[in-house]
Amino acid sequence: MEQPRLTEVAGPDLGPWVDALGALRIAVFREYPYLYEGDLDYERRYLSVYLGCPRARAVLVQDATGALVGATTCLPLADEDEAFREPFARAGHDPADWLYLGESLLLPAWRGRGLGKLFFDRREAHAARLGLRRATFCAVARPDSHPLRPASHRPLRPFWESRGYAEQTGLQAIYRWKDIGEAAETPKALTFWTKTWTA
Repeated sequence: MEQPRLTEVAGPDLGPWVDALGALRIAVFREYPYLYEGDLDYERRYLSVYLGCPRARAVLVQDATGALVGATTCLPLADEDEAFREPFARAGHDPADWLYLGESLLLPAWRGRGLGKLFFDRREAHAARLGLRRATFCAVARPDSHPLRPASHRPLRPFWESRGYAEQTGLQAIYRWKDIGEAAETPKALTFWTKTWTA
């Protein structure tokens, strides 16, 4: 089995990787439940938040040819887009206390090798380096009856719960993107999951 090559970079060092990471996001998030009709200009705008944040981190996974086949990102919630900070502030949580876990991306051939667990380990270790003991991420809320939900879909809920994260149904962000088949971006509800640990 081919072994991946892992590289961890700070946000401003993502520059050379932005287009490859954007293309990976487009490929992986086209799958259910995100159904994202990707656009590289949109990706460049989205990733500019990480490029501008020295406290952001990304773990990049390359194959033997150097192609990007996986990645995960994180940054302090206080440095994220207002769409993600505002629900916490409104609920009485200080965004400065949290690390926001961005995407976890793997092409299908690289799944099931423990890299998802490694992604959480690396991001939580970064939280510890920053003196943070709370982490959060959000996931799109789609009904089980969604017409594009494939029969083979396996929800990630059991994996997230095994990592100690709990769904916060009352804590949601609204973010806009274009679904497959949509003519324009529409708002989507994303539900936060959170974890707190002791030093």
